[in-house]
Amino acid sequence: MSAVELNAEEAFVGTVEPEGADRLDTAKLTEWMEANVAGFQGPLKLTKFKGGQSNPTYKIEAPSGNYVLRRKPFGPLLPSAHAVDREYKVQAALAKAGWTVAPQFGLCTDDSVVGSWFYVMGMVDGRTIWNGAMPDDTPEYRRATYFAMIETLAKLHLVDVDAVGLSDYGKPGNYFGRQVDRWTKQYKLSETELMPDMERLIEWLPATLPEQTRTGVVHGDYRIDNMIWAKDRPEVLAVLDWELSTLGDPLGDFSYVAMAWVTDNGGRSGVQDLDRKALGIPELDEVVECYCKAMGRDSVPDMNWYFAYNFFRLAGIMQGIKKRVIDGTASSAHAKAMSERVQPLVDRATHFAKLAGM
Repeated sequence: MSAVELNAEEAFVGTVEPEGADRLDTAKLTEWMEANVAGFQGPLKLTKFKGGQSNPTYKIEAPSGNYVLRRKPFGPLLPSAHAVDREYKVQAALAKAGWTVAPQFGLCTDDSVVGSWFYVMGMVDGRTIWNGAMPDDTPEYRRATYFAMIETLAKLHLVDVDAVGLSDYGKPGNYFGRQVDRWTKQYKLSETELMPDMERLIEWLPATLPEQTRTGVVHGDYRIDNMIWAKDRPEVLAVLDWELSTLGDPLGDFSYVAMAWVTDNGGRSGVQDLDRKALGIPELDEVVECYCKAMGRDSVPDMNWYFAYNFFRLAGIMQGIKKRVIDGTASSAHAKAMSERVQPLVDRATHFAKLAGM
């Protein structure tokens, strides 16, 4: 295992004792669990996961099993951010439809229990693939894993939103238009300095929106390390982190997962600088073919606009973290390092925007 992988493992894997504001009232939580979680038996032990610095996430260990609690951060928050109620709603609907999410046990919108809204779900036993190079696996296993990731995504995009009760989960109109508008607003609310290239992107993206031809559930942060994998086979057991999900253009998710092919590895999900052939990792055109076959599509549009949009969106997200670091409300020890990634992301967005004709 390389030093970079060890860093990712150390940074994100495992739990720590909650400190200071991250401590929750376990007596009140136990009472809520007894009233709302079928089959729950206390006493409970609470620890906080190291990773996931947007919505603080906890592991609950109890005689009846292990659970996961996700809550809103404490303190002032940007409007529409950290919507744990939306995360719960989409996962509960997809779980009923038999799609690959953790079992959902309950949502609490009463701040008096732990100090903020939260929801509780089952803890799925499996592995997390932090490194897209999958150094401990065989080429055949890697290849099957990548195709399983794409086929699982296609199944999500084929879910009948009306049949599962999610027809009101997103606003009508062009998904990318809404997203560009949303992340522009979030960026402006978090702005700490003037970035000329970001201003150009804010002007260019809404003027060049692609036509939307399909609508489905969009996860919003779909990548290899946001899912629980079976330990002994290339199968997705549960997809995590639904904070950015909505109804929209499935190409939002597909182009986001395709970003791995234009992002260097660095011990994380990128595969651009890897010897993909030797590792068994499929090329982007093979991934496109796999997705199109599963979706019944002939092709996908030129990806440069979508890559520009995705890097722009990531820059907006990182800018929000940067502002929270400055304000002192960011909840993860990695937030400061992440906040320094804003300018490089703007540079990448600008690069692809130029390829798309900016």
